[in-house]
Amino acid sequence: MWKNALKFIFETLKIVVISLAIIIPIRYFLIQPFYVKGASMEPNFHDFEYLIIDEISYRFEEPKRGEVIVFRYPNNPQEYFIKRVIGLPGETVEIKGGRVYIINSENPKGFLLQEPYLSEESNTYSLREDTLVLSEDEYYVLGDNRTASKDSRTFGAVNKSFIIGRVWLRGWPLDRMQVFNELPKY
Repeated sequence: MWKNALKFIFETLKIVVISLAIIIPIRYFLIQPFYVKGASMEPNFHDFEYLIIDEISYRFEEPKRGEVIVFRYPNNPQEYFIKRVIGLPGETVEIKGGRVYIINSENPKGFLLQEPYLSEESNTYSLREDTLVLSEDEYYVLGDNRTASKDSRTFGAVNKSFIIGRVWLRGWPLDRMQVFNELPKY
């Protein structure tokens, strides 16, 4: 009888150790849960939604325009923000007339950024400088709710070293569950 009890305890302990050996590296190096706090990404992401962040992709590729990322707030790295990538390294972001323009090597005269994830009546007004030139390791990020978002318009560009990962999955609420594989069409 004691042999069966010890065997059961040993097998249970073995399952727990193997499970932890699998789960802990996944949790700390590949994906991370994240709760949305606030209205800065409405109407696309709402307060208290549960997201899974892909932490590994940016080790092999650069963030792309239109991706939604989680990063450490540059003015307080203990806080995490969720925003959309608008400007890429080496580009110039200009906000005028409620619209976002991107100037880069392919478009030296600039182009109007088409933002299909925003409603047509949405306007983007700058609270800071109207033009910001990004260095080779900086990104310009904006919240989708352009009237209620603390973003690059207020704190400037985000250094790549502050980026945690990209939003991969919305897991909660269940009726809004979604995998984010596709970028918006520009």
